[in-house]
Amino acid sequence: MSDHPTTSPQSRYTVADRAPRKLSAFLLRWESILVMMLAAVIIGNTLKSPYFLDPFNLADATYNFSEKAIMALIMALLILVREIDLSVAAIVALSSLAIGYMGEAGYGPLPLIATGLAVGLVCGAFNGFLVTRSGVPSIVITIGTMSLYRGIAQVSLGDQALTTYPQRYLDLGQSYLFDWPPTPLSFFLFLVLAICFAVFLHKTSAGRQLFAIGANPVAARFSGIRVDRIRLILFTVSGLLAGLGAVLLTARIGVMRPNIALGWELDIITMVILGGVAISGGVGTIGGVVLAVFVLGLATFGLSLMNVPGIVINVLLGLLLIISIAAPIVIRGQSGRR
Repeated sequence: MSDHPTTSPQSRYTVADRAPRKLSAFLLRWESILVMMLAAVIIGNTLKSPYFLDPFNLADATYNFSEKAIMALIMALLILVREIDLSVAAIVALSSLAIGYMGEAGYGPLPLIATGLAVGLVCGAFNGFLVTRSGVPSIVITIGTMSLYRGIAQVSLGDQALTTYPQRYLDLGQSYLFDWPPTPLSFFLFLVLAICFAVFLHKTSAGRQLFAIGANPVAARFSGIRVDRIRLILFTVSGLLAGLGAVLLTARIGVMRPNIALGWELDIITMVILGGVAISGGVGTIGGVVLAVFVLGLATFGLSLMNVPGIVINVLLGLLLIISIAAPIVIRGQSGRR
């Protein structure tokens, strides 16, 4: 009989094998990949342009993506539960139209803000009502309402523009909330809402219900989760935040045209998918969406500093969307084989 204790295979590989696996699993997390992408964007743009890291340039750059980023937060929750809202940009146009008419009528900033939010809320609730009551997929419903809302704006204005707004309202979108660090109101609101959405999704029972719906809507319904009610609320909030985006965007540019925010829905969906929210539902984090917002926003800003044409930037964003859809599938396949 040997005096030496026997060593089981499990204990023999505990230190040597488990640590590398933990490290590889951490590095293969989509959020870790986004952090590396963000670092590469910052380093690359800093080397290419001496103006990239200027605080005021960066603050101005946030104007170009903050309104989209706000709407991307609720889009992430919709995609998480296997829904989508393609009408968000059209809701921005319709809300901006209502704000413009209120400005033409001589109302002050508070009625203009309330009008934009109210129109967005009604449009979102209408989307949710149609989706939950008709049983038609949300992608079909929101394609229809996208044409409806954008069509109303185009028929109402034609080739005209609305440009009469009180100065106090324009200051909301054209001045800094804080002088140092220079912080636009839209970017500040995005950060606050991102924290609220992260706490809701990852720290509350209601947030866990969204993951359950995304994983299996039928099982979630049988477990007592009010799936249709939650979907209605999400679409309503989507419209509300689109109305908020209209308030901020109209104040920033000081003009309303029927083509305002045209194509934004694809930019917003790109932010969400690049952020790691699975298009099939049930998987995703708000942290990933926030990282994707910064990756796309700073990459676009850096390319514009290098005078890259806008059409080329759109092509690059399209390729990035395709990669962001395919990459998680490949990574999950590699992890599964290991």
